[in-house]
Amino acid sequence: MAEPYLKPYRDHVDEHGAGFAATLWASRESQRRRFDAIVQSGYFGGKRVLDAGCSRGDFAEYLIERGIDYDRYVGVDGVDEVIDHAQRQNIPRSEFHVGDLVADPALFTLSEPHIIVVSGTLNTMTDDQVDTLLQSAWRATRQTLMFNFLSDRCGPGASPQAYPARRLNTLAWLDWAFRRTHHVVFRQDYFPHGHDAMIVMRKSEA
Repeated sequence: MAEPYLKPYRDHVDEHGAGFAATLWASRESQRRRFDAIVQSGYFGGKRVLDAGCSRGDFAEYLIERGIDYDRYVGVDGVDEVIDHAQRQNIPRSEFHVGDLVADPALFTLSEPHIIVVSGTLNTMTDDQVDTLLQSAWRATRQTLMFNFLSDRCGPGASPQAYPARRLNTLAWLDWAFRRTHHVVFRQDYFPHGHDAMIVMRKSEA
């Protein structure tokens, strides 16, 4: 049985298959806007990238489309059907694995990533699960951790979020980042009304 944080994705795939809707993104436009913000906030050329909660591998395809010459892309997701879809795309310099990154943090070390991206993955998790996942990601990355989430400091015009999605305590997670490194970037400007937030952490030695 799928863990509660994976169950919404598992249920959707069981009902509708591994099409774009399996990502639970509101639209392709909103997905691309978040991908744009990620790429604007980090340098991916020549880097080994691990995408935690990669779903169908759309971010890898986005990097190829943008002409970003990453060294290696590793995608990990807990739903086997979306990984099957990603593997069938034959995306250059990419590999995909089925796995639960909360339960098996060793997955974060695959290919010894320079950059770990956690995009759209935290929305269905408890604070303890978010902490477990991000702690493991921060230990594993050689240089940079980038994660986004639904911000509780959004404006009144932001879309309301119903269970299982939830907004995280933005200031608490920003403080979490600062307690680990002073190299921190915060963004909440890429969706109307501050709907979404992103934190980028870089290791001092990087």
